[in-house]
Order: sequence, then C-alpha cells, then structure tokens
Amino acid sequence: MYQIIRQILKTGIKTETPPQPDHALRVDGQQLQEKILRHIGRALAIRHVDAGSCNGCELEIHALNNAYYNIEGLGIKFVASPRHADMLLVTGPVSRHMETALKRTYDAMPEPRLVVAVGDCGCTGGIFSSANSPGGENYASCGKISNVIPVDVAIPGCPPTPVALLQGILAAVSVSTKSENT
Repeated sequence: MYQIIRQILKTGIKTETPPQPDHALRVDGQQLQEKILRHIGRALAIRHVDAGSCNGCELEIHALNNAYYNIEGLGIKFVASPRHADMLLVTGPVSRHMETALKRTYDAMPEPRLVVAVGDCGCTGGIFSSANSPGGENYASCGKISNVIPVDVAIPGCPPTPVALLQGILAAVSVSTKSENT
C-alpha cells in the first residue's frame, strides 16, 4: 500500500487541461468556473439525450467523465432530470419515436437553457442526409436536431473527440454569457 501512495505522490495529477479553442474562450479553470457561476449561479448541469444515435458520440461523452478530462473539476456535471439541467446535450438524428420525448425534455428545462447538438447526425442529419433530404428527414427520422428544437451550438464530427465536445460546451457557456452581458 505504501508503494502505491509513494507512486501517486511521485506521479502527481495527470488530467487533460481545458482546451483553448479561440481567443474568446482562452480562460483558465478558475475563470471558467467564475463565468459559469456568473451565468448560472452554480455548477453547469447538463442533461444528455440520445435521440437515435449509433452510440459513438455517447462513448466520447462518457470519456469526458474520466479522470483524464476531469469535466467535474471544471464545475460541469451531468444530471438525470431536465428540471435540474442548464444545458441539453443531444446526440443522433431525431427518430420519429424520440421527437415528442425531446420536445418534452426541452420544455421541462428552466430558462435560460442551452442546447448543444453533437455529432454529424445531430448537426446535419449525417448519413441520413441525401440530395432528396438534405436535413436527414425520412419516414423514420426527423433529421437534424434543429428541425425539432432550437440549437445554440453544433459540434460536428463522427464522433467528435472529447476535446471537441468540451470546446463546444465552453463555447455555449461563453456565447450565453456574452449575450447576457449585452
């Protein structure tokens, strides 16, 4: 046991630093937490909804919770209820069976609410898009998320990396705080 403790003390903390996507988002962890607290008043609570994805995006979202990316260390957490959420993170094209559930989840969220579309399927309809159906709409799919609810930030990728997801979440918070200040 003492060897493990010595190894931990010798190695130190090994987590990914928050990404720096552009000049508008160049903040350290403390400034980010202050921005989140100013905008929301507490930690950022995210409700994730899988509207019909292949689960590729979910694997990357789950990676955000591991010790390497340490999303909870930034004051961002996932919640089970939309009534406790500040942000809705939606993956996949919206299947016809999930359309009502997604609308109800969105309506259950308190104001101000942010919506982030994740992955190519959520942003553009992905592989379900065609020349006849550019938004991915067909008999089984409503297509991209913005066809059903308003979207604030879209994170492209198939699937997007955890860093890209974190950049999108930070972009949504920074856009929200900028619009609140103006």
